[in-house]
Amino acid sequence: MTAAPTYPGESIGLPERGRGSLASWRARMAAMIGDWAASMVVAIAIFGTEVMTGTGWKSFMIMAVYFVEASILTALAGGSFGQLIARIGIVRLDGHHIGWWRAVVRTALKCLVLPAVVIGAERRALTDLLLGTVVINRK
Repeated sequence: MTAAPTYPGESIGLPERGRGSLASWRARMAAMIGDWAASMVVAIAIFGTEVMTGTGWKSFMIMAVYFVEASILTALAGGSFGQLIARIGIVRLDGHHIGWWRAVVRTALKCLVLPAVVIGAERRALTDLLLGTVVINRK
């Protein structure tokens, strides 16, 4: 009989605290707010203030900027702009590099919102469960 995990992340082999431990909800939310704020600034700079109040294609430009930013930075650096600032990142459970296709699929699923708010064991969103990833502390 296996004992129940004593801390979040133990069952998937993560340390209890410090570098490589499971990222907190506070850090994850701060990262998302940072990502969205940065995407708003960039979208307004490129497309004008209509991204905030307009209709049609311009109303999707904040999300488009977020999708591009998060996909590229996740593939190259293991985390989006907000995640890098919050000192958290995304890793695969098998230890390999997250790669391009996982970064793009993960970001696309986050843009759909529902997979990101359906949370499973170990604070892993549906996106993480599907792709074999987890959000960890970098510090």
